[in-house]
Amino acid sequence: MIISPTAPAVVCLLSLGLSSAQEISDVWQTTWNRTSLFQFQNQSPVPTFTSKVASAISNIVVNEAKVYQPVLGFGGTFTDSSAQLLAGLKVAIFVDSTQHTANSLWYLDDELNELLVSPQLYVFASRRRPFCWPELPKNTPWCNRLFNGSYDEVDGDLCLNDLDVNSARPYIFEILKDIQSINNMLRVHLLPWSPPAWMKDSGTAFGGALQEEYLPMFAHYLLKSLEAFQSKGIKVYAISVQNEPMYETTTDPTTTYTPEIEGQVATLLKKLMIMKGFGDTKLIGFEQNWDQASGYATQLMKVAGGAFDGVAFHCAAGSVGQQDAFHAAFPEKEIYLTECSGTLGTDWWGDTKVWLDLFQCVNVTLTQEQWYMDNIFIGSIEHNAQTAMMWNLVLDASGNPMLPGATGCGTNGCRGIVTINGNGTWSVNQEFYSMAQASKGIIPRDIGGPSARRIGLAVQGTMSAALRVGAYVTYRTSSKDAPRYSLVVLNWNDNASSGWNPQPVTSTIEFRGKRATFTFPVGVTTLSWYAANITQLATREEDFLVGPMERDGHSIPSESGLKFLEFNPQSTVGQSEGGCSALQ
Repeated sequence: MIISPTAPAVVCLLSLGLSSAQEISDVWQTTWNRTSLFQFQNQSPVPTFTSKVASAISNIVVNEAKVYQPVLGFGGTFTDSSAQLLAGLKVAIFVDSTQHTANSLWYLDDELNELLVSPQLYVFASRRRPFCWPELPKNTPWCNRLFNGSYDEVDGDLCLNDLDVNSARPYIFEILKDIQSINNMLRVHLLPWSPPAWMKDSGTAFGGALQEEYLPMFAHYLLKSLEAFQSKGIKVYAISVQNEPMYETTTDPTTTYTPEIEGQVATLLKKLMIMKGFGDTKLIGFEQNWDQASGYATQLMKVAGGAFDGVAFHCAAGSVGQQDAFHAAFPEKEIYLTECSGTLGTDWWGDTKVWLDLFQCVNVTLTQEQWYMDNIFIGSIEHNAQTAMMWNLVLDASGNPMLPGATGCGTNGCRGIVTINGNGTWSVNQEFYSMAQASKGIIPRDIGGPSARRIGLAVQGTMSAALRVGAYVTYRTSSKDAPRYSLVVLNWNDNASSGWNPQPVTSTIEFRGKRATFTFPVGVTTLSWYAANITQLATREEDFLVGPMERDGHSIPSESGLKFLEFNPQSTVGQSEGGCSALQ
């Protein structure tokens, strides 16, 4: 008989994993009536996994053998509007009617700070809502530049010598660096709304299309934007070519693309990114609504899939389940949910209502909080997204600042994750609590450790439809540390369609053949437990991003199939002999 020297350790680990009772001791809740708002709940007695039988009413079965995509985090868009309001807090923060000055957002110490410093925060740094300060007339050069939303407004600057990210308000980078200094796990994703006006057939940022002769120039423009952010000390996690390439309006910076044109820009940009040391920066395509998952998004991957790491969806049209069609066609591509916005005046939880979203009225019987959990913070992840994001991080109580005439959220106006008032006070909205509950289940357990991953689950029993559940595992940096298992559970058993009678649901939770009992109030509950790892544990997040379990059993091609369009700077239209040294 041959005994492996590692056998005793393996036997010990298996014994610990199967026989030691796991306890659910980390429970956070937000209830429908707001008696609990993202509050820790002491458990007495502590729910423990034992040999009890499954409940016939509800039994949540956790299947850790099915491991899906990583969940990178949740967040919102760092628009110019949000930056201005946050900068105002730094200059003069009011607490109990007393003015305080602060040199950093470190000063903030309540929910707003919780939002900005949370390790799971995923932020867009986006020229989405350029605006003019009220004291500046619209015809001033500074205001015109900000309105155009471009870092290079010098007409015909074919060498991009005048590209300057400092044309943006200086506090944009100041606030980003504040957040970054607190949150070392921040991910920043850049998204333009328009190329410089002189590159477009309309001659303006407000509508029109990129002229084909400027495709190489715009790819260099995006590369130089990456370099400029890097020079500011801001590492960019991802970049996209264009926000909503199928949408055009004269009240917002917009640009229309075909999949073929966006694909050509991306192919050139990807080559430049690799050449200039940005090969690990994600390139994300599409950036529009669910209803085009089998349309534009699919066509984009067919014409230039080798250039893109994945696509991003918005929630204004279609349904979250349409992400599955894209995932089935391109299982190796990443999916992001990067835009959804609440509107002012909608009910927090209590009443049934029409949910009004960007450009679309959706007749549903869900409250705002329920809709967010069902479609965004549980639903989008269930349908293979790695992130779920809202629009503005911060707005005021009227949905401002915004461009004159803009109607992106209808007549009521958009609601930020946080509302900042003119007197320096602020409050967090339902978007914050939905995001906080979901985030609690996926935050990396170790500094620099792996992201959480979605795992398999099933909800059984006569009341199974009353619970909406997401299940996640967070592996550890060291194999000696037990992974964390988490559930995010929405109990929407409020009988809202036939009256109002919110009722808790008592359910068993099944894990490794054992079961614990937990009563879920109407609202959102996030609960976690630790269990010994019975499989070999990788030590780097990258080890979890590939492998047979990564894409629902689909293998990932070893070669990207990336093909590049060649670009010779010396052949660009209108350039002087010898080309542009800035574009080499």
